[in-house]
Amino acid sequence: MTPFTYTRAHDPASAVAAVAGRPDAVFLAGGSNLVDHLKLGVATPGEVVDVTGLALTGIEDGSDGGLRIGAGVRNSDPAADARVRERYPVLARALLAGASPQIRHQASTAGNLLQRTRCVYFQDTTTPCNKREPGSGCSAIGGYERYAAILGASPACVATHPSDLAVALRVLDASVVVLGPDGERRLPFGELHRLPGDDPSRDTTLAHGELVTAVELPAPPPGARSTYVKVRDRASYAFALVSVAALLVPSDAGDPRDAAQVRLAFGGVAHVPWRATRAEEALTGVRLTDEAIDAAVELELEAATTSEGTAYKRAMLRGTVRAALRELSTGERTLR
Repeated sequence: MTPFTYTRAHDPASAVAAVAGRPDAVFLAGGSNLVDHLKLGVATPGEVVDVTGLALTGIEDGSDGGLRIGAGVRNSDPAADARVRERYPVLARALLAGASPQIRHQASTAGNLLQRTRCVYFQDTTTPCNKREPGSGCSAIGGYERYAAILGASPACVATHPSDLAVALRVLDASVVVLGPDGERRLPFGELHRLPGDDPSRDTTLAHGELVTAVELPAPPPGARSTYVKVRDRASYAFALVSVAALLVPSDAGDPRDAAQVRLAFGGVAHVPWRATRAEEALTGVRLTDEAIDAAVELELEAATTSEGTAYKRAMLRGTVRAALRELSTGERTLR
């Protein structure tokens, strides 16, 4: 491990000033991602600024019926919070699907959203990786591609974003509160992460020194139902091959499969939590038959690029979307 300076911040402003004032400084929260990268040599900061002592650990009701979750809240807390479980079941289920109970007790809300890819080549410093070393190449292309992206990838990077929480927040139209050297700002959750393009070394749109202080959830639409379905290689402590966060507002037509509104976000298929807007438009206002769902997913996947190692994700995504929407519309909980 490369030696570094350790600083414990006492308030958000001083934490921001410490990191913004040094190009090689980073924030440390739960450490479940950063500490691994320090040990592997993936991250070599000159200064680590500990933000675990900041007053960012509350879950508060919003004035509009929503919730505000502090950046330092451990993943296990909102997963068990009665307000989250009642109003945002997709969020609780996504958190419970992530990692192990021990890691959920340690990992922070902001850290989960800002965690870096688990691509095996990114974490192996002996291999070329444009995300780790810009311009060195992408070893995943033509290599081990089982976890690679099929949407929004580029010739420079096919890594996927690993967070389950982020997929749920994308479908909930959350906002992120950020404190930087120039003050506080809010941005829609969909503007937090970025596609790789020619520079996959940058995961987010945040400027150096900007600190996420909270996530804000709007009140869910009246009558909304939501869920999260994750497909992985084993039942626990594994990242998604494919995952789906779904929100459904049934119509008043009588048949529970008639959708007044559908929202979908995908995990395991892109460098960002992927909001499936084309599929949403195709499914809103129609009856949610398997045929309609499959057609909508294929419409979303018109922009997909698959390889021999990732071709399975198309069929897996169709089945996972069907399972999520079938559960929300009819109560059937099967994956096929």
